[in-house]
Amino acid sequence: MQKSLHIDPMKCTGCLQCEMACSYENEGVFNPSKSRIKVFNFEHEGRFVPYTCTQCAEAWCLHACPVEAIQLNKGTGAKEIKNSLCVGCKVCTIACPFGTVNYSQETGKVIKCDLCGGNPQCAEACPTGAITYVDANWTGLDKMRAWAAKTANAEHTA
Repeated sequence: MQKSLHIDPMKCTGCLQCEMACSYENEGVFNPSKSRIKVFNFEHEGRFVPYTCTQCAEAWCLHACPVEAIQLNKGTGAKEIKNSLCVGCKVCTIACPFGTVNYSQETGKVIKCDLCGGNPQCAEACPTGAITYVDANWTGLDKMRAWAAKTANAEHTA
């Protein structure tokens, strides 16, 4: 069974524990700027929304990479960067429509979520359950659309 991250923005408090856990797992430091997951703050709405790579089925980043440095991990379904192949050209950062593939100045390579090898630390660290690691069939675009419609309807009725 494939699993994927499920993000419920209604449960996010903006505590940034996900960012801290991610940066520590991947970079060995507690530094949100080095995290592969980001929490966006909608100040005027008083909401926080975590976002990271959605591991797209038709991953544009993977197809755009001229040196095939982004490869599918068949065990987790993650599209992973192979640092030994990455030349830091940043084509994948342009190809990603969600802006979740980023360039690291320190390494000269790109970075993105790799689901921590099947044990995503952002989900482990989230105290409210805003980020969970669930059966991939349970998540998806239809659920995101439903949430967006619900949010839009709530704003129009307020």
